[in-house]
Amino acid sequence: MKRKMKVGVLALQGDFEAHARVLDRLGVEWAYIRRAEELRGVDALILPGGESTTSLKFLEGDGFREAIRRLPAQGKPLFGTCAGAILLAQEVAGLPQPGLGLVDVAIERNAYGRQLDSAVRSGWCALKEGELEMVFIRAPRIRRVGPQVEVLGECEGEPVLVQQGNCLLATFHPELTDDTTIHRHFLELVRMRQTEKV
Repeated sequence: MKRKMKVGVLALQGDFEAHARVLDRLGVEWAYIRRAEELRGVDALILPGGESTTSLKFLEGDGFREAIRRLPAQGKPLFGTCAGAILLAQEVAGLPQPGLGLVDVAIERNAYGRQLDSAVRSGWCALKEGELEMVFIRAPRIRRVGPQVEVLGECEGEPVLVQQGNCLLATFHPELTDDTTIHRHFLELVRMRQTEKV
């Protein structure tokens, strides 16, 4: 019998509830993750938007940061949006402490301007026909993409959705639109990893 998937949503700060609502719509079991030991009970983890430096401070205790870093090697995919994407990047301009460093990209924080400069744009996405609606809120900008990183989405000629192995990274907020394309792609990645472990 095929085991049901359970996705963790990092719930330290930020709009983690929006991701949970998308998972509900897709009929996927999920759990809020606030402690390192809770990672053992999930098959994947979503790192939501919020404030990247605040998230890093929360992750410093009890080996939480290292526990998350080990997940992709355990066949448990990670999906970071906005601040979550910053945490996954190998190189971040101006970040006062190291993040998770799992995706070979260089990111600049708040590169599109202040909160008031946030916008809804449309861009190319390899995962669907037609353009994808993208919500940018104090969004980071990907300045460099490594050779092992696949670009899955672009907006105004710049990469905004990338994947490297078990890690998916979006500089926008797919959880704030009605389009579930990105989350469905992530869930398919989780299913693939589950199958490989059987």
